[in-house]
Order: sequence, then structure tokens, then C-alpha cells
Amino acid sequence: MDTPLDVLAQAEAELAAMDFDETASGLDRRQFMFRSLVAAAASAFGAPAMAGAQGLRAPLIDMSGVWSELQPPAQQPAVPLGNGEAPALQFMPYPEGTGALMEKLVSQHGAKAFTRATFPVEKWNGAVPTDPEALAFLPAHRISALIKARRITSRQITDIYLERLKRLNPQLNCVVTLMETSARAEADAMDAELKAGKDRGPLHGVPYGIKDLFATKGVPTSWGSPDFKDQVFDYDAEIVTRLRNGGAVLLAKLSTGLYAQNDWWYGGRTNNPWNLNIGASGSSAGPGSATAAGCVAFAIGTETQGSIVSPSIRNGISALRPTYGRVSRHGGMVLSWSQDRVGPMCRTAEDCAMVFNVLHGVDPKDSSTVTTPFNFDRNIKLASLRIGVDAAAPKELVDQLKALGMAPREISARPTVGGMQGGGLNVEYAAAFDFFVQRKAKEFGLDLNKLPERTGNAPFGNTPPARPAGIAADATNPMAGADWNPRFVGGRVTPGWEFVQNQRRRLLLVQAWGNFMKDLDGFIAAPQADVAPNAQTGHPCAVLPYKFDVPTFGGGGPGGAANATTPAPTYKAQPICAVITGNLYNDDIILSVAHQFQKATDFHSRRPTIG
Repeated sequence: MDTPLDVLAQAEAELAAMDFDETASGLDRRQFMFRSLVAAAASAFGAPAMAGAQGLRAPLIDMSGVWSELQPPAQQPAVPLGNGEAPALQFMPYPEGTGALMEKLVSQHGAKAFTRATFPVEKWNGAVPTDPEALAFLPAHRISALIKARRITSRQITDIYLERLKRLNPQLNCVVTLMETSARAEADAMDAELKAGKDRGPLHGVPYGIKDLFATKGVPTSWGSPDFKDQVFDYDAEIVTRLRNGGAVLLAKLSTGLYAQNDWWYGGRTNNPWNLNIGASGSSAGPGSATAAGCVAFAIGTETQGSIVSPSIRNGISALRPTYGRVSRHGGMVLSWSQDRVGPMCRTAEDCAMVFNVLHGVDPKDSSTVTTPFNFDRNIKLASLRIGVDAAAPKELVDQLKALGMAPREISARPTVGGMQGGGLNVEYAAAFDFFVQRKAKEFGLDLNKLPERTGNAPFGNTPPARPAGIAADATNPMAGADWNPRFVGGRVTPGWEFVQNQRRRLLLVQAWGNFMKDLDGFIAAPQADVAPNAQTGHPCAVLPYKFDVPTFGGGGPGGAANATTPAPTYKAQPICAVITGNLYNDDIILSVAHQFQKATDFHSRRPTIG
């Protein structure tokens, strides 16, 4: 076996054969390389022994001149980071990787795989409703048909929604910023374009609302927090741009729970329009509440782990949580680069498909995005699909789909991987909000390297979490769980190697789910059973109402739970929702299945009585 000196001798011989610049000043490259090897060997094998080797003493005696000539430049100060700058590491939900996905798509579809499909809007037939409320509760695709047929104008439906937002918001608390002036101007512009023969597509003139996490140029974007209620960006988020280019009219910034958690924001709790005595759930609380209340034609929500699914179920509406990477997050508040998703929250599955057809596709400003085919099929044959059914799936939904032709396949428990520990989500939280934590630490006089032990949900700082309107001083603060100190500080102490190990286990989970889903187009299980694992794997799901009944939401009190002094509230009947989970990139299939159910039922068309 070669000794360390043999290795160095071989290295010197190889370096001697290297050419170098004879005219260069200072130490030549060959000499520098050899001395660097010797210095490294000295640290590895022991300097005294190496220095005693014949022929090596001179180079090792005095290296100061070498290093003084070759000192690296002074270390630059760290570039400051805000909330949005993405890391170099990128999550990819397809088990074999992006390259394999692209090859598969090209082999199956050719260049058409990357071409956005057209979305035809079926023509309006019959009389136009004269009641403003009836118009307000029409599905977005029916409003689109009326505008295209010149049976109503964008300005008319925009004014109806603006009036409802102003009138109902005191009870719903779903509006953060009403964009009344700009909405009317956009609606008038869309009407003028249509009159001149310019049609931007199915969203032309259709009014919507957006979760207050997205940048809208010149308009506050609060993230649900009093610390950011005056934050204004000088650009639009990518989805705002796409929707505007598609002709949609932005009515309002709708509430998000504080930093995208629950239904409490600095203005108080956003409420469920069917049952005002409970919150709208979150964190896409405003989009869920406003859509269910007929205050917008559709809305845009976000999800990291349940924030589209949960408020859609709570408010009895239809929604799509897309496959990870199909919609740009650019310009949106970041919680997790590897889990955040953007999706439509609507009255019907067809509405979701119409909106998603505009939103999806590659955005160079969001490196997670891919373009894959999306082809909504209004007449899909359920018998041709491989739909799994779990024993806990809602019977009413399964029975109706079977009557429509579905041949269900029994499925077993979904795969799990031990030791995931949330997949490192807290670390991403901590990184995304480091800028804010540093700021708050200075305000509170905290040394982030010497954080005290925290009991329960108690704050690290000397100031309690911001208390929203309507909560007594001696009551539990429902915003505490989402405040900066417990949510964004915990991940700061996770070792780097542990985060990497979590990500390695996450890939094992992605691969296990890939194997589980390989013979399925989608499956139906208990409504929220797979939200957490699919937050890790990136699978899509569609939410849809499947019956009308009294809900079994938990509890009362500020946080929604019953206690000794606040009994559980009673609720009125409302739409009850189910979830259809799809294989990766099967967003079109699961929406098409949901559409078949909605063609045969009317649960999605029920209206709440507010007031």
C-alpha cells in the first residue's frame, strides 16, 4: 500500500508535466499546486513527520510568502434575503424526475404536450335571470357565456358583486381591500374590447377575488398581518398578470389567515356564510367565504398543507388543489418552496377547469413550474377510468358515480415513510421568514442564538402575539399559533443534516406513492385523509359538494372548540364536501369526474341565506 509520501511523490511527478505561464509573477501554478498538496497532507498526516521527509523540508519551512501572495479577497457581506428568493434545491413530484416526465410527454403527445388547450364555453340558452342574486350565484362559466352573448355586461355583474361585497362583508369579514375603482375601470375596458370584436377568452369580463398573499401593483398586500398591512409591491404576481391578460376583473384582495394559517387575520375572523357562528377555515378563508356567499364569480387560493381543501370543505364549494408545479407562485408570499401551490376556488368543477386552463404552465420566474397537458372532458366516460375507492369514502358520492358508470377499485391504506417529521416544513418556514424574525428579534431585544425554552404556545418575545378584533383580553388568542415566534423560530434549530435526511425520506415517500398510484387515475377516500401526505408528494385533488346536511364541525369558542364555558354551537344544513385525489398531472381527469357528478346533482347550486 502506498504511503502518504508515495502519494505526494506521484502528485509531484504529475504536476511537473503540467505547463504553466513562465512570465507570470509570483509562484507558478505547478509550485503552488504542489505546496498546496503538501500543506493539506501535513494537516492530514501530521506536520512533523511530513516536514522531516527528505526534499520536503524547504517548501514546508516558510509558506507565509506563498499565502500572502494568494490571499482570497475579503469576505463579502451576505446578500440580504426577503421572503421570495428561492433556494437552488428544487422539489419535483414525478418520482423519476423532470427529464423522465418530459420524455414521457413528448413520446405520448409530441409538441402538443406543451400547447395550451382551448376551453370552449357552452352558449347560453334561455332567459337571463333578472334577480341580481340569481346572477351572482351563477357558475363562472355561465357568467362567461352571458357576457360573450352580450346578454349582460362585465360592468353589470361587477357592480352586482361589488354591492354584495360591501353589504355582506360586515358579517363575513372576507375583504381586506376592496378594489372598487379599478374593478369598474377593468370591467368597462373589457366591455369596450368585446364591443370592438376583441375576445380574450373564457374569462373575458368575469369578476374574481384573490387571496391577500399575492402582489398587486400599487395595492396593499398584508399577508393577514398587522406588521405588513401597509406593504405595497410595485409589480403584479404572475397569476394576476395571467388572469388580467385573460380578461378577468379583479374585485378585491380577500382575507388570508395570519401568514397563511387558519381563518384569523388582523381584522378578525372570516366567517362561513352558511353558518356565521364558525369561521371559514383557512388559510384561504376569504376566497372560500366570498365564493360561497356569491360575492365573486371565482377566487384564487393557496395551499401548503390544507389551505385550499379545508376552507373549500368548510364553505361547501368546489376547488382544485393542483399538482405541485403546475401554477406559478411568483409574487405570492412563501411558506414552503417545496409545498406551496396555487389553485381556483369556485362554485363548480367546470369553473375550476376554466380558470385553471388560464393559470397553468411554465413561468421562468418560478423554477418549479412545468407545462403538461390539461384537457377537461365534459363527457368523460367513467367506465374507462381506474378510480380507487377507500372504505371510508363518502357512500353517497360513490353510489352516484357508480350509477353514472364508474367501476370502483378497492384500495388499501396509502403508503407512509417513518421519520419524516413533517418533511422539514418548519425549516422552510424559518428560512422564508428569517428576515421578519430578525426584525422582530431586534424589536424584542432577543438574541436568536440564545432563545429561551418556550412553554406550549407562549411567545419568545416580551410582547404577546397580535390580538385580532373581537377577542377579549382574557380569552385565548386564536392567532397565537400562527404568530412569528412559534411558527418561524422552531425551524432555526433543526440541524442541516436532519433537514437533508427528511428530504431523502420524502423522496422515498414520493416513490412509494408513485408505485401505489401506478394503476390508478385517482381515488376517493375520507375528505381530509390524505391532505398531509399529498402536501409532501404533490398530488392533486378536487373538492366537490356531494350532499346537503347539517355539518359536524368541531366546537365553539374563539378557536372553534367546545369548552366548559362555551358549548359547541349548533349548525344549519349546508353542502357537505368530498375529495377526489388524482394521480400526478391528472388534474383534468379528477375535475372531469367531479363534473359528471355535478351534472347529475344540484348540491353545488345551493345558496346560503345571509343576514
